[in-house]
Amino acid sequence: MSRIGKKPITVPGSVKVEIKNNVITVEGPKGKLSQAIPARIALKLEDGVLTVERKDESQESSALSGLVRTLVGNMVTGVTTGFTKTLDIVGVGYRVALKEKSLDFNLGRSHPVIVEPPAGIEFAVEGTNKIHVKGIDKQLVGQVAANIRMLRKPEPYKGKGIRYLGERVVMKAGKTGKK
Repeated sequence: MSRIGKKPITVPGSVKVEIKNNVITVEGPKGKLSQAIPARIALKLEDGVLTVERKDESQESSALSGLVRTLVGNMVTGVTTGFTKTLDIVGVGYRVALKEKSLDFNLGRSHPVIVEPPAGIEFAVEGTNKIHVKGIDKQLVGQVAANIRMLRKPEPYKGKGIRYLGERVVMKAGKTGKK
């Protein structure tokens, strides 16, 4: 039994939810998101509370109910408050600048790396070493942040690179000198 799938989702008054042909559309102050729902799962909206129901009691339906509940909950949160991932750049000479809407990275390569935001994503830069990735789609925000981190992952000897804010990099000792 999925415990997450049983939890109801409270829908704020500023959010409009529409369920048609196994597709849920959530529209709020920040934007609009849609998600296809598996045929084994049904959604009910009553008095501002959205519940997920299974059509049968199989293990797969139980797992899908938890997934659908989490996805729909993230959609409601996204259109009301949005999601943000913060990345931190560590290293001498490593920096980032916001040029129009794109990010311009200097990461110790022979050329600058430019990252364009996909639709629905907004970048903000704090100083020269903090990046905020903002959007209403949690999966897209996380994927864009992961793609930026992959430009220069934190290395284990000095810790230089791009990391999530609060990420702890396990450092290695390195080689010892000759005796």
